[in-house]
Amino acid sequence: MTDVAAAEPEALTDEAILARFLRSKNQPTGSQTLGFRIVAVNQAEKTVEVAFEAKAELLLNPMKQIQGGYLCAMLDECMSVACMVASGMTHVAPTAEMKTTFFRPAMPGTLKGIGRVAKWGRTIAFTEGELYDADGRLLAKATGTAVPTPFQSYKK
Repeated sequence: MTDVAAAEPEALTDEAILARFLRSKNQPTGSQTLGFRIVAVNQAEKTVEVAFEAKAELLLNPMKQIQGGYLCAMLDECMSVACMVASGMTHVAPTAEMKTTFFRPAMPGTLKGIGRVAKWGRTIAFTEGELYDADGRLLAKATGTAVPTPFQSYKK
């Protein structure tokens, strides 16, 4: 009798993950509202770089700056996508908690987001995110904890 082990799925490369995000036709409406676009992924460093095209007609407060809740959503998006990348695209990681610090007002236009997983555990992931303006100035930072959940479990 031959013992046949189940074949492990082949690990996705960074390029394959990036291509998967770029060809997706089902971008969540929240991501669309924020103007989310993935720029780069690095599984080894558990990081992602994203861009947000922040539209004035959608995201501004009465002071003509991007409302802080939208900046939090952008940071959450960076950290969540970093979790997906860190898992090799096998898990989502719903946010359990998040703390955001704002350094300067954000204006409409292209913003750069960096998301990273500081530690990926079996039951919890520790995440970090940063947002920068077009001149490279730090706008806001966040830290968070997330709950790694396999895709098939999440769909139930």
